Amino acid sequence: MSDRRLVIAGASSGVGKTTVTIGLMAALKAKGLNVQGFKCGPDYIDPAYHTAVTGRTSRNLDSWMLDESMLNHVLQSGADGADISLIEGVMGLYDGKDPLSDKGSTAHISLITRAPVILVVDCSALARSAAAIVKGFQNFNRSVNLVGVIANRVASQGHYELVEAAVEQMCEIPVVGYLPQEKTLNLPERHLGLLPALEKGHLNEFITELAQFTSETVDLTQLYDLAKAPSLIETAVYSSLQRSPVPKVKLAIAKDKAFNFYYIENFELLERAGAELVFFSPLAGEALPTDVDGLYLGGGFPEEFAAELAALTDVKRSINEAIESGMPTLAECGGFMYLCEALETTDGQHYPMVGIIKGKVTMSHTLQAIGYRQVTAQPGNFLLTKGETLRGHEFHYSSFKSEREQSPAFSVKSSYGGADEGIVRKNLIAGYTHLHFGSCPKAAEHFVKQCEEWKVHD
Repeated sequence: MSDRRLVIAGASSGVGKTTVTIGLMAALKAKGLNVQGFKCGPDYIDPAYHTAVTGRTSRNLDSWMLDESMLNHVLQSGADGADISLIEGVMGLYDGKDPLSDKGSTAHISLITRAPVILVVDCSALARSAAAIVKGFQNFNRSVNLVGVIANRVASQGHYELVEAAVEQMCEIPVVGYLPQEKTLNLPERHLGLLPALEKGHLNEFITELAQFTSETVDLTQLYDLAKAPSLIETAVYSSLQRSPVPKVKLAIAKDKAFNFYYIENFELLERAGAELVFFSPLAGEALPTDVDGLYLGGGFPEEFAAELAALTDVKRSINEAIESGMPTLAECGGFMYLCEALETTDGQHYPMVGIIKGKVTMSHTLQAIGYRQVTAQPGNFLLTKGETLRGHEFHYSSFKSEREQSPAFSVKSSYGGADEGIVRKNLIAGYTHLHFGSCPKAAEHFVKQCEEWKVHD
């Protein structure tokens, strides 16, 4: 892997990290470089932008869900074959799990990955004061390698020169460029429903324009030079796992515009455990393949395609019958919603879904849950054995209600305390939590083993 990588951090949330990051990605790619994207934290939305711009699957670097060895393995795997890696931060540089430490913050990721940091500062109402902000970030933790600044939302070339002079004199690091404060350069509001628009190419013009402005106002050569980082020590995170020499089972993965929230490491760990992954599209009318031994339904946007999904009765029937027959199945968030009896959209429309889970999900205009989750298995959950835990993240605008008592899949710990979550029924495990197998690689082995056992006895 290349030793050129940068963390693109923000002085706070809302300073334009994503706009700057995808602008840099597009501009560097236009220069002929292979660019790899990463995102600090569990978010799926920003990595989708990265992937669309770079043509390489963006990966999440999360120091709460993953230990340092696994996190660096994710970095090394993703950066293989890339000329430069750009790691987009989350919130402000030092914002994380703990107000008294860097744990879980962008700064923490930069230290683990030994990556230099570029600080994005919103200069729309600043001039010399920008230097005071940068100086404070420099002094807050001297171990963080802050190597440069990008001024965002500047009003003019003259405004930029004021910021540049102040920062470079007071902080002794370069301001490598800026992005102008123009309406055409504001990234559209990142509601979940925007991703389908991205996938349809509706934002191509915006990204092309952003790349052009970035090339004109950011010194890409200087940025590339600043990205030189120390080599990482090769990790051995899979030493406890035996790689299956040949596939043991076939595992169907629902993957399309309705179901696309997956951590790629989950796929890799399942393959390592002996699963051959077979991708299919429920939204395209593809029924569950008949020769598979398990099913994985990830998160996504079933609410955006509720009418289409509801109309595909043969697809729903194939999934219902397979789960009813005992096929090992994991359904997360959007996949969980799809398996319920009905989905009610924000306009009050009701759409029949697969129906294997007794209950209805209702979409809301407001966020219903967000945050990290640590889960242990409830009885009947094949993913984890006693003493094992998985970590993940919950983020959804829907709520689930059922008049029937159903067995929970997980015991969950969060910042709000403990609770039961999800549904376990036969060999179905379903719930709102997006699980990262990198936090417990054995979970992938347990999934494959359950598929093997069902294959033999089916």
